[in-house]
Amino acid sequence: MADSLAEKIARAFVAACEDELAAPKPGNVHIYAPGHGMEAADFVASANAAAPFLAAPGARVGERILGAVEATWTRVGCNTNLGIVLLCAPLAHAAMQEGPGGLAEKLATTLGALDSTDADLAFRAILRASPAGLGAAPQHDVAEPARISLLEAMALAADRDLVARQYANGFADVFGAGRAAMLRSSARGHDREMTTLQLFMSYARQFPDTHIQRKFGEKVALDALTDFREAASLLDAVDERDSMFRIALELDRSLKKSGYNPGACADLTVAALFVDYLLAILPNVHKNG
Repeated sequence: MADSLAEKIARAFVAACEDELAAPKPGNVHIYAPGHGMEAADFVASANAAAPFLAAPGARVGERILGAVEATWTRVGCNTNLGIVLLCAPLAHAAMQEGPGGLAEKLATTLGALDSTDADLAFRAILRASPAGLGAAPQHDVAEPARISLLEAMALAADRDLVARQYANGFADVFGAGRAAMLRSSARGHDREMTTLQLFMSYARQFPDTHIQRKFGEKVALDALTDFREAASLLDAVDERDSMFRIALELDRSLKKSGYNPGACADLTVAALFVDYLLAILPNVHKNG
């Protein structure tokens, strides 16, 4: 019997998470080094726990988010994937929709249909995950009942959170810069791990990481951005895997020694990898690109 679309999407999500862990992303957890009290195995377990809820047939986006976060917390007892889930839930939902249009068009429809019920469910998930640096907001705080849609809530946070910004800009950084970085790396003959590293670095060299900024402040985030840009320039000059990984792991040790985790850029990396898998699935299911 052929696998259902939900099963394919769930597997694509797990594969994206595993791909992200297989690259030595500086400052973040990966198979080459743990970090911030977590190991790669925690993230693999989280991905497998969250996947069925993200790809649940007939679920609304908020239900996907809350179900995935609660399943993760039950499995590993900590917040390993809130940002990943917030990004991948609308992508999974869009991929499951019938009818004409590609993934980006269906995502736009999905985001536009989000309402206050989705916001309420997402707020519950955020409180459950208790992400580092979460403070009180002057309006529409996640600890209060939602009075606006999830899209509107994310738009209010877009200037201080890279994940929220994707909701506001239609995932432009995932479909734009992310896809472009993957194509450039593949054109240079890089394997999947090298391409994932370059994808991550494309985000880390472009944005002050908002996870670092929330936890340590703007100056630290900007200093880390400078470090990422210097390392990215070195990576641009080499195509040999061992050299690329040596450069990445050197910065990795420095960032982790200071406790700096570019988690938002890692979340975007998973989302871009997930999109890559979904785009390969959808033509064979809905006959669209």
